[in-house]
Amino acid sequence: MRRTPDHPNLLVHAHPLIEHKLGILRDVATPPPTFRRVLGEIAGLMTYESLRDLPTRTREVMTPIKACSTVELAAPVTIVPILRAGLGMTDGILRLVPEARVGHIGVQRNEETHQPVEYYEKLPSDVADGPVLVVDPMLATGGSATYAVHYLKRRGCGSIGFLCLVAAPEGVQRMAEDHPDVEVHAAALDERLDENAYIVPGLGDAGDRVFGTL
Repeated sequence: MRRTPDHPNLLVHAHPLIEHKLGILRDVATPPPTFRRVLGEIAGLMTYESLRDLPTRTREVMTPIKACSTVELAAPVTIVPILRAGLGMTDGILRLVPEARVGHIGVQRNEETHQPVEYYEKLPSDVADGPVLVVDPMLATGGSATYAVHYLKRRGCGSIGFLCLVAAPEGVQRMAEDHPDVEVHAAALDERLDENAYIVPGLGDAGDRVFGTL
């Protein structure tokens, strides 16, 4: 992983496997079944480092040989995909952390104003009792991402991270301004947003590519 001087809140997961798989997702010729599979694979690879600071506690267990001290997670972990594209990352994360609960926040971008509009929410009642990882393939303007984080903070969540595949500098900066305590994990920091607020070069509309609704 590496930090960029201009964005101290951003961690880029620069790994050959992640970069190889991201290239598959960027390819316009990649069909939805392959896109879904590879998206989940990247999410799983990135989760390992994204959850490095999970709180733990010790407990005693009996091995076949003798008693020993081991480590277990000290608080429930909640994954919160931003609907709908974030769903494509969830299975890959759960394969690594099957103990995690999954909440959902539905936020869509108004295509005229580019502002977030909430349409659905379902979270564990004790979501504030442990760390939360918000996931969405794209961090473009940052509107949906910062809105979701703001909503979680209103629910009392204090330990929140954000995981995406591709980030635009504008979205990373927006997160830093609105939520300086939230670390952004991305597979790549792209060039910029275009006039339609799409990431350049990006990988297109991730939701459409996941679900085949192009």
